[in-house]
Amino acid sequence: MEKLRVLSFMKNIKPWKKPKFWISLGLILLILVILTAGGIALYISSLDISKLQTPLSQPSYLYDQKGTPISQLSSSRIEPVSGKQIPLIMKQAIIAVEDRRYYEHKGVDLRSITRAIYQDFRSGDFSEGGSTITQQLAKNFFIAPNKTPDKTLTRKLKEAAYALKIETVLNKDEILTAYLNQIYFGEGRWGLQNAAQLYFGKNAEKLTLEEASLLAGMVKAPTIYSPLSNKQKSLERRNVVLSLMKEQNYITSANYEKAIGQPIVLKKGSLSDLSGQYAPYVDYVVEEAIQRTGFTEEQILNGGLQIYTQMDPSVQKAAEDVYKDSSFFPSGKADQIVQSGVVILDQSTGGIKGLVGYRGERVAFRGFNYATQLKRAPGSSLKPLSVYGPALEKGYTSDSQVSDYPLNIKGYTPTDYDNQNRGYVTIQEAISNSWNIPAVWLLNEIGVESGVDFVERSGIPLEEKDHGLPLALGGLTKGVSPLQMAQAYGVFANHGIMNKAYAIRKITTKEGDVLFQAQTDAVRVTTPSVAYRMTLMLQDVVTNGTGKNADLGRPTAGKTGSVELDGDEFSAITKGEKDVWFVGYTPELTAAVWMGYDKTDPTHYLTTAGGSEPAVVFHEILSRALKSTPVAPFEIPQEYIEQNKLSNKLYRWYQENIINPFTK
Repeated sequence: MEKLRVLSFMKNIKPWKKPKFWISLGLILLILVILTAGGIALYISSLDISKLQTPLSQPSYLYDQKGTPISQLSSSRIEPVSGKQIPLIMKQAIIAVEDRRYYEHKGVDLRSITRAIYQDFRSGDFSEGGSTITQQLAKNFFIAPNKTPDKTLTRKLKEAAYALKIETVLNKDEILTAYLNQIYFGEGRWGLQNAAQLYFGKNAEKLTLEEASLLAGMVKAPTIYSPLSNKQKSLERRNVVLSLMKEQNYITSANYEKAIGQPIVLKKGSLSDLSGQYAPYVDYVVEEAIQRTGFTEEQILNGGLQIYTQMDPSVQKAAEDVYKDSSFFPSGKADQIVQSGVVILDQSTGGIKGLVGYRGERVAFRGFNYATQLKRAPGSSLKPLSVYGPALEKGYTSDSQVSDYPLNIKGYTPTDYDNQNRGYVTIQEAISNSWNIPAVWLLNEIGVESGVDFVERSGIPLEEKDHGLPLALGGLTKGVSPLQMAQAYGVFANHGIMNKAYAIRKITTKEGDVLFQAQTDAVRVTTPSVAYRMTLMLQDVVTNGTGKNADLGRPTAGKTGSVELDGDEFSAITKGEKDVWFVGYTPELTAAVWMGYDKTDPTHYLTTAGGSEPAVVFHEILSRALKSTPVAPFEIPQEYIEQNKLSNKLYRWYQENIINPFTK
């Protein structure tokens, strides 16, 4: 009976009061914990943080002809520094204010996060901090870039998971370095190096205690604590950081007292301010680097390259300033401006000293370049190369007679721009006034292939269709660029030697190892005497002919060029041009200027000539660029002097032995 009562009593006991229940529940919870822990571990191990292990991009720098930094290239907002470049005092400052138990936890500080979660549950908005430096790095690198960083428990758990994974792969110093390279320091600057350069005008490795504590204090609220916008709040925040550093034994009381007494001293300005400088020239440098070195655009922008160029800042600035002034260019239309491109080079080396490849706003990085990528007919600016240069090689002189009578060669009937005929004229008269008939007549006399040969020797490739009399007037199938024309005219300016145009002298690593070195590429195109004779004729073009607007008041030679509209669609237009040019040189520089519409049609064409705006632009750029350069004459080659001596001797012998005896 007693046994039955015991059994009956046991039946009435609640399940959770039975020992077996708790044993079973404990086993179930243990299994769940094990399964959950295993799932979490599996999830953490599956996270991909390889992006964090990829070396950060390093900006590349461009230097001018004297080795002075002129521009910064980068597709990244960050200029990273290594752990060795970050002062210990900077690391201590950021740890003191952002994560004092940094070296004690494994990515997640349970003590801090428990306190933060408790506060979050009380407030209901999950706005409390508690994130370690590793968690902040995880948020910046893997969570915030993908979406707006919300304030949810899910996001915080994900952030913690990434932090735990990061701590298993990177050591503490690597994490701290990555963090300092990624965080925002206000004023549009990301990363410690950019911040140090902006606020203090120095590299990160040179930061002092006061500077490091100021930057560390900004991380919490960069806009509020920026010394540029609120120096007082920035000072107060800096001193809070210094106090924390003293409290955590990173600095002594003496260091603290000395530091808090120091005012904030800013020195704004750095290499980072070079970003976007000399954009027209930089665009071409990147293009040339890709073509000549085999580097990809990504390597050039983010490879930490040191690119040394031939750019002369005074020349480049002169070109850019002129191209910003619309008064030097045709007015254009409301829907389309008149475009233009100019190249200025040193004919003695081929070095490109200045270049502008477009008018108006820069459409895009490495957008179309009218100075180097354009292909348009050069008009009469080709005559020195296609006709008069090869004629001089065959013994013609500036005084030689050529025909300006009406001409019809197998149906080809060129006319002069004024539709007049003058009978026989000298070559000098023909080139100075840019008459067409004499040029075609002369090319026919010396042979078209002579003209083809001289043009191609001068670095301008021709198509089979170009082997005809229209070559005399610049009628080319594909056309040329200002870069090609400047390079070709360098032949006359440099005593018959053509130096291939280039912008990049050498490329090195950040440590100075040479990756690319430009090799001189000089070609003898014609004799010094022929080149100088051409210079004398082209000087007269500027002094007395169609190129008067290019006259610099110092020795200047050059040639105008205009390309008339052709085709049935332009039949109703009595006067109009498609392209206008001026190509010229001084003893120091050679330049080529092109102007025209991007798309020529019956409502978009020029009513000017090469002797107008292109010659004016040439004049404005070179007069500014050579402002401080002493005036010097064109050097007379010894060959020309010797030839003239011989000519004078022959003339005297002819007079004394033939003319005088005959007259007696």
